[in-house]
Amino acid sequence: MFDDENYTHINLKEFSGHKDEVNCCAFSTDWEILVTGCDDCLVRVWNTLTNKMVCKLRGHQGAVKSCAFSNDSKMFATASYDTTVRVWQTRTGDCIHVLQGHTKSVEMVAFSPDCTKLCSGSWDCSAIMWDVEQGCVLRILSGHSSLVQSCDFDYKDKHVYTLVTSWWRRVFKIEVKATGSWDYTVRVWPVSPIADEKVKILRGHTSNVHAVVFSRLGFLASGSWDQTVRLWNPDTSTLLFVLSGHTGWVKALAFSMDSLYLASAADDQTVLIWDVTSGTCIKELQGMTDQVHTCKYSTEGTLLASGASEVTLMVRSKPAEKEQNSAEQETSTV
Repeated sequence: MFDDENYTHINLKEFSGHKDEVNCCAFSTDWEILVTGCDDCLVRVWNTLTNKMVCKLRGHQGAVKSCAFSNDSKMFATASYDTTVRVWQTRTGDCIHVLQGHTKSVEMVAFSPDCTKLCSGSWDCSAIMWDVEQGCVLRILSGHSSLVQSCDFDYKDKHVYTLVTSWWRRVFKIEVKATGSWDYTVRVWPVSPIADEKVKILRGHTSNVHAVVFSRLGFLASGSWDQTVRLWNPDTSTLLFVLSGHTGWVKALAFSMDSLYLASAADDQTVLIWDVTSGTCIKELQGMTDQVHTCKYSTEGTLLASGASEVTLMVRSKPAEKEQNSAEQETSTV
């Protein structure tokens, strides 16, 4: 279990250069590359090791609203107010595809775990699933009655996992994805259209759903402007826990790699760490960042929270390493 002594701030670098409001940011899997999107229609790529901006990417004709890396970090995607999604090659900065299909501003974009699919959500109340290699539409997901703000794909696996609690056992058979909307609902969709597999609608939030995320063991978490996080079993549409503790809008969620912990970041300038098996908050990290865009765990257990004005890293270290790792906290303008 996490405790006060096992969290240490890491020194951070500053990334400055934007001339307008930063709307989104995303890190490569190894955290060496940072992509940011801004109201000035530009996509900026940064080298986090050298603290240098690598390039500015032009093409969008409206504010860049969302960005995401593929799991292999070979590609990243950007979504824009201009109703398009662009897929870029990380190594060269070349635009691979311009995906057109939405009729209003595209507010989110996410890759599938195997990097073959891409999902985008828009103010046109739809989510579109794209074939990344071909740059074509696979499915248009209709049903939400307001903005589709968030999306995540389940991890495709054929193994059976049993958690330490008796109420959770999952067999991975059908690859699914989830979308969260400003209509207050979460929808769970089969990635491939299957006749006997219906869309599941998860209700309970009382305000806009801003974030959804799957764990590697199949949990689904949703975060809302109603200041709560809800933990679901998406197979049975069962609500497992309502996680209350934030005093602001929940903007970002992240599961630890072992699926035992969930981090939630809100605009109350806190990140809360939750024990998934009990639904209890075991740690509150204060003063993290105001406008949160990203919350993410690394394979080593480092937790990242980043926003329009600053980036904060928190590392879970062993008690014996406390003195070695007790670096001061710094903030980074991006």
